Amino acid sequence: MNLKTKYKTKIVPLLQKEFGFSSVMQVPKIEKIVINMGVGDATKDAKLLELAQAELQAISGQKPVITKAHSSNASFKIRQGQAIGCKVTLRGEKMWNFLEKLINIALPRVRDFRGLSNRAFDARGNYTLGIKEQIIFPEIIYDNVKKIRGFDVTLVISSDNAKYNHRLLLELGMPLIKTKEHANG
Repeated sequence: MNLKTKYKTKIVPLLQKEFGFSSVMQVPKIEKIVINMGVGDATKDAKLLELAQAELQAISGQKPVITKAHSSNASFKIRQGQAIGCKVTLRGEKMWNFLEKLINIALPRVRDFRGLSNRAFDARGNYTLGIKEQIIFPEIIYDNVKKIRGFDVTLVISSDNAKYNHRLLLELGMPLIKTKEHANG
């Protein structure tokens, strides 16, 4: 059973019953996943940005958009409008496929992995995690990697309530660290 089917058939009814939602539309859902890779070295060598873009495309299955600096910063030697990274926004089937790959394949390959932080929820209830090495994904061939790069993965969730969102991620199989306040949930 894939993750999307599990969400619709098992998780939605469970969360609806557990939190007393009157409608299935109140149950939190993942709306999109945003993957952002900053490439600070791109100011010196534009080819690094192309390599990062190719790696992000291999990981996500979708062509990344180049992100540009909003303002100039002399200490970082960047000018306004200069390409400094790339990002991908995943929705629908690609989002569910990426999430399944992240949970079942990539995260177990992280060295000394003890679980994801419970405190990575922002004020809007979104969950962000940092990946330190792109080589944990099976699409990346280690011999072809010029430089180990990290990136951020943000799960944008429909609910603003961190408690509901935490429970959703646990049910989806995210390896969150168990704490005293979340031990029973």
